[in-house]
Amino acid sequence: MSKSLVLAEKPSVARDIARVLGCHKNGNGFIEGTKYIVTWALGHLVTHADPEGYGKQYKEWKLEHLPIVPDPFKIVPIRQTTKQLNAVKAQLRRNDVNEIIIATDAGREGELVARWILEQAKSRKPVKRLWISSVTDKAIKDGFKSLKPGRQYEHLYEAAVARAEADWVVGINATRALTVKYNAQLSTGRVQTPTLAMIAEREQQINEFKPKAYYGLQAITEGATFTWADSSGQTRSFDKTFIENKLTKLDAIHNGEVTEVKTAPKSQPAPQLFDLTALQQEAHRRWSWSAKETLSTLQNLYERHKVVTYPRTDSKHLSSDMRDTLIDRIKAVDIALFRKATNMILRKGTPRPQKGVIDDKRVSDHHAIIPTEETPILQNLSDKEQRLYELIVNRFLAVFLGPFRYDQVTVDLAVGSETFKARGRTVTDEGWKKVYDFDEEDTSTLPSFTKGQEVKVRAVTMTEGKTNPPARFNEGTLLAAMENPTQFMQGESKALIQTIGETGGLGTVATRADVIERLFKTFVIEKKGNDIYTTSKGRQLLKLVPEDLKSPALTAEWEQKLTKIANGQMKKSVFMKDMIQFARDAVSEIKNDDQKFRHDNVTGRACPDCGKLLLEVNGKRGKMHVCQDRECGYRRSISRQTNARCPQCKKRLELRGEGEGQIFVCSCGHRERLSAFEKRRKASGGKRANKRDVQKYMKKQEEPENTAMADALKKLFEK
Repeated sequence: MSKSLVLAEKPSVARDIARVLGCHKNGNGFIEGTKYIVTWALGHLVTHADPEGYGKQYKEWKLEHLPIVPDPFKIVPIRQTTKQLNAVKAQLRRNDVNEIIIATDAGREGELVARWILEQAKSRKPVKRLWISSVTDKAIKDGFKSLKPGRQYEHLYEAAVARAEADWVVGINATRALTVKYNAQLSTGRVQTPTLAMIAEREQQINEFKPKAYYGLQAITEGATFTWADSSGQTRSFDKTFIENKLTKLDAIHNGEVTEVKTAPKSQPAPQLFDLTALQQEAHRRWSWSAKETLSTLQNLYERHKVVTYPRTDSKHLSSDMRDTLIDRIKAVDIALFRKATNMILRKGTPRPQKGVIDDKRVSDHHAIIPTEETPILQNLSDKEQRLYELIVNRFLAVFLGPFRYDQVTVDLAVGSETFKARGRTVTDEGWKKVYDFDEEDTSTLPSFTKGQEVKVRAVTMTEGKTNPPARFNEGTLLAAMENPTQFMQGESKALIQTIGETGGLGTVATRADVIERLFKTFVIEKKGNDIYTTSKGRQLLKLVPEDLKSPALTAEWEQKLTKIANGQMKKSVFMKDMIQFARDAVSEIKNDDQKFRHDNVTGRACPDCGKLLLEVNGKRGKMHVCQDRECGYRRSISRQTNARCPQCKKRLELRGEGEGQIFVCSCGHRERLSAFEKRRKASGGKRANKRDVQKYMKKQEEPENTAMADALKKLFEK
């Protein structure tokens, strides 16, 4: 009996599909049933060959070898996952397998994962495509009822290959040229470098900012404080003398007259559903989570617990074919944590989301992140998973409860010849805010005023303040800037600015977290508190990198062309010809540059491996010593930020040293040995951290070894 082979992207998804399809027989890297065999990748099992795959001479990094332009490109197995690739190949070659069903993630990269495996296995069997956005039983069953022909996605695959080849040819060559020219671990990429440039530009704006003092007036009455406004509605002036003159004139006036009272009904719709970037921003705002932290937690909710839909989405909307599933999703979360909201929604009958939530035109590969039809077992979720799940569900339920409504009251008070205004509001319908703990600050009522009423003015005072510079980036605001980098594209064409907006900005929702992590791990940015700063290395890198690689416009131009390839409107060969020339130009510019790179963080300590002086760098979680010689690769952590709190000032403690000599240090001056800290913690009733706990914690904090070199050789260039 002939069978269909289903290729999933991850083992967890494969197990779900196998269960739904009735496959129960476990094999070596596959699960088999009467009609289907389900196997899986582990993300990418196949990748582009490293430069040395095109000749042994490329094993040495030399300027005279650049640019390296493969023709054709080779794909090779990823060494760490060869065993699973061989297991997949064995199933692909079975005589009883007559068709292949691609069930990898629905998107450009998911298509690449599967097609490269099929190409590596030289499979020519017919292909069908499963295209689903969640891995619930219902979604899988519905997806298998409407499988698409594989040829429908040929152009999408071409676009994915074009993206991968362009990233390789530009990234490998530019990174090797920079690294060899300046003998420093320098990497560049079409997403990471413009992201670094945005951080540097924001720093420049802050450094060049000159605060300006501004002034205003307030009239204080018995029941309210009124703010001065001029005829155009401005409430402040940069001219202090102008405001002081007004204050002098008003000083002797102790009464005012209400000249107008306006009451206007207002409404505020529920916030949009989450896409990945918005969820990462919200988690950072609430809990200071990194983008990577949010994504990994969300991935667990999707894969392991199956209680949310596909995480790597750039849409905040739902498709119309989901309308009939909404009531099942609401019923699935009808548990104690959300019962108040679900009862209000279900009592109304058929749930209808607010206008704009369902919009087919604004859903591409995947819809917004919402709960699935699976009821969660909350005790099986970690604290982080539960918090993130609650955030997603509340945002989902809110769109069914109608707008938040209030009456806004504006009162104009004439004091002498000047006008002062006061605003208040009275809530008439909590609407979607019923999902959340209603904030009484939403109600700011004013006393009752009537037109023509005389009001006693207790005092008129001058107010003052200063203009503020733009805020430094944190991980949340940096994600927002990557998603919409148009303010950093001054001078570019309107078409490119429009494209970068339409294609979702720098990187993708799936890769932005990795890009930010890479910037930290290559020490071109560092954290101080939650704020992100460029390092000396990062600032120098921006001076050495070709200008075109620093602008978001490059990604916009690529995405314009990749979209055309995906739609069958452009040949991949035309795009790649341009990319190869771009790489040649970049290498030539770097080779002929006469600038210098200077390490300004050299320590007095010698590298134990090669004897050269070590550099001190700030990793994301603490300080490290790394060898300045790129070929050596030595690195050692010397201190780490911990979650332990100082007993004096309650700030987070830094852990320094190794072994028995480890010591906690605080910026306030407090110092305490690790052994003394554990003794104090035990005495206060806290759980003592045993040796295994400490080792586990330390291992978790370690930075990956030789990241810049590994990135350069493997996936140095962002997808």
